[in-house]
Amino acid sequence: MLPERTDVLVVGAGPTGLAVAATLADRGVEVTVVDRLAEPPVTSRAAVVHAHTLEVLDRIGAAAPLAAQGVRSLRFRVRDRDRVLLTVPFGDLPSAYPFALLVSQSRTEAVLADRLAALGGRVLRPYEMTGLDHDAAGAVARFADGSTVRAGWVVGADGMHSRVRELAGIGFAGPDGPSESFVLADVRVRSALPRDEVSLFLARQGPLVWAPLPDGLVRLVAAVADAPPTPDAALFQALLDERGPARRPERVTEVCWTSRFRIHHRVAERYRSGPVLLAGDAAHVHSPAGGQGMNLGICDAVVLGDTLADVLAGGPQARLDDYSAARRPLAEEVAGFADRLTRFAAVPPAARPLRDALFRTVVGLPPVRRRVALRLSGLDHRGRSGPADRG
Repeated sequence: MLPERTDVLVVGAGPTGLAVAATLADRGVEVTVVDRLAEPPVTSRAAVVHAHTLEVLDRIGAAAPLAAQGVRSLRFRVRDRDRVLLTVPFGDLPSAYPFALLVSQSRTEAVLADRLAALGGRVLRPYEMTGLDHDAAGAVARFADGSTVRAGWVVGADGMHSRVRELAGIGFAGPDGPSESFVLADVRVRSALPRDEVSLFLARQGPLVWAPLPDGLVRLVAAVADAPPTPDAALFQALLDERGPARRPERVTEVCWTSRFRIHHRVAERYRSGPVLLAGDAAHVHSPAGGQGMNLGICDAVVLGDTLADVLAGGPQARLDDYSAARRPLAEEVAGFADRLTRFAAVPPAARPLRDALFRTVVGLPPVRRRVALRLSGLDHRGRSGPADRG
């Protein structure tokens, strides 16, 4: 049952919402988390947690249990079929987590939910927000069952189609044009690719991501012209045949789960409207190339949770404007980086020799590879995340 009042109302119980709530609870703040789904999802898009995100999660006691459940990727490789164009090593990252952790988003959510529960919080389900008003004292949220909650602050962590963002009247701008179409699956494959690295295959038809997961699974994500309603094994085999290794072809032996999605490149025009704040996909969406979306959202969440806790402890509310001012440019950077990776994949055949030479010569230089590793891992965001960033 919903409380009548709460210090902070978090709408959305994905990784971002759970990380905000756990950060607040860890600081002793009264927080209420609601989600419109009756049960947490058991399947999900995101499958990588980068080094800086693990550092941030370590601050709320969630990094170690999560790291114990994933596959540690020591490098990221960009390929054109059988040719390796670029190898980005993670093993020498300046972090206690010198790897990319490959783990299903559902497990990440479960770890964060367990941490929130250990701190005395829980997720209330299913509650769908239908209205939101705010005044000098905070906000009043209305729900489909007739319930209302007065909160000092409301955090919209309810995804790309955020109801909180819509009700707060915050624009969600992005370039004009059609959205990108993707398919994804968790499969079992007969493969010669190493199980301790992620591969991004660049192809004229679009990028294909190959990432190992626990339990012998492989996550495949591919841009396609028009994703079918139910992607099947034949489609993913065709994508591997078209874009993956040629000399030692991959063979799909089992499909455990498939999905499709479309995505625009969009960033909210602001992250705050009075007592309403945004984080995660409610604030920014972009191509999954590079595996940055969920990571950026989790880092949003912990910085926002710390900042809100500081404000509730008597700090100036202007710190929340500083949160927006610091996090929004990072989202634009990440969206631009993901877009460039996608564009590199889709160059016309005549330009591919030049692209490949660029990767081997310029991007392959050790200082440049180092910069790419810091960008992918999120470590280049240290100290740039906002007023409460202690990472």
